[in-house]
Amino acid sequence: MNSLSTCDLCDAHKTEPSARFRVLPPLFRDYGGRARFHGAVATVQCLEDNTSVRELVYTPGQGRVLVVDGGGSLRRALVGGNLAQLAERNGWAGVIVYGAVRDVDELRKLQIGVRALATMPLPTEKRHAGVVGQPVQIDGVWVSPGEWLVADEDGIVLLAEKPA
Repeated sequence: MNSLSTCDLCDAHKTEPSARFRVLPPLFRDYGGRARFHGAVATVQCLEDNTSVRELVYTPGQGRVLVVDGGGSLRRALVGGNLAQLAERNGWAGVIVYGAVRDVDELRKLQIGVRALATMPLPTEKRHAGVVGQPVQIDGVWVSPGEWLVADEDGIVLLAEKPA
């Protein structure tokens, strides 16, 4: 699915302004069955409540990557096996969680990319809190809907538009 290399993209774009090319910090661990994935970004911001994540993965993914800003909290898992399976079934290429995930054995069996900071077996509370479709900040790096995300074994990069 992904012939794009984050290293090659970094070499090609290293002098571009940060508004056009950024690299996420190396905080994320790989939990999904697909290590290499890419797509247009969709965003959600939620803290220890994955109601908005669930609503988004029920929609057609169209090869997009869902970036979940969980504020870096490791107290509750924002994505687990059920949500990742829904995302895979609905055509999402991957999910990046700035927070925790659970059901690692299930995640590894799915053909979807899943990156997160850590695992936490505790599920979220359902308060119906969350903001969808707005720019989010992941450890100091801004991520906006519609940008292009490329992930592989070397890291995660963001581009203003789909690479040629």
